[in-house]
Amino acid sequence: MNASMQEGRSGAGSFLARKRPEIAAGGYARDDAGVAFFQRVNALVEPEWTVIDLGAGRGEQLQGCQNKRKRLLRLQGKADRVVGLDVDDAIMHHPFLDERHVITIGESWPLADASADMIVSDWVLEHVGDPAGLVAEAHRVLKPGGWFCAHTPNKWSYVGLFAQLIPNSLHDTVLKRMWPDRKEQDIFPTVYRMNTLADLRRHFDGGSWDHFSYHYNSMPKYHGNSSILFNLIGLFTKLAPRKISTDLMVFIRKKSGN
Repeated sequence: MNASMQEGRSGAGSFLARKRPEIAAGGYARDDAGVAFFQRVNALVEPEWTVIDLGAGRGEQLQGCQNKRKRLLRLQGKADRVVGLDVDDAIMHHPFLDERHVITIGESWPLADASADMIVSDWVLEHVGDPAGLVAEAHRVLKPGGWFCAHTPNKWSYVGLFAQLIPNSLHDTVLKRMWPDRKEQDIFPTVYRMNTLADLRRHFDGGSWDHFSYHYNSMPKYHGNSSILFNLIGLFTKLAPRKISTDLMVFIRKKSGN
């Protein structure tokens, strides 16, 4: 079954196919933030590298029909070793990792010092309650010159503000209505402590890290499959100041000699 046929089985898939018809050409929209993020990751990664997938989850978005989007997001095979870390034991079912480890918040990651070339983290930073601990571990396991790459919502975007205004206990219920294609098992409590460029510069201090992060506007979310709401969100993000763009593309490099 091809991607467009599979998507057509769900209301959300049919809706997005109408709003972004180019999805039929490769499986992704022109403003797919995940693709934009992993295109840059792919441009950085080298075949001999060890890559950590931090918050890898169960790999659901990589399973099923192997369209172009899924190949772009998949890291296994592009680096020598892809190591998945997650606090949820669902990671043990992730099929596209070379190693899988369940980690505990506040404890060291099961990797040696200066053993990794890149850390990739997609839709995870908004859930991090201890930024200092995460940055310390990232600094420990990355080699000098290694990259910390993350894709996360901007705290001041409509996405970030929506998530912060709605109590975590109601996220599941609200997201079922407003973001129909988001799976229930992929919804976790959010804290937004690393979700502005200023936050990132504060936690990844300039003495040890070089910053190359930027804002990005992604395809509208929280539209509830309403064409009017989808279009209004799209217009708002197009006209809004850059500082309240929907997403942050985080690219931070550990300085040589650190």
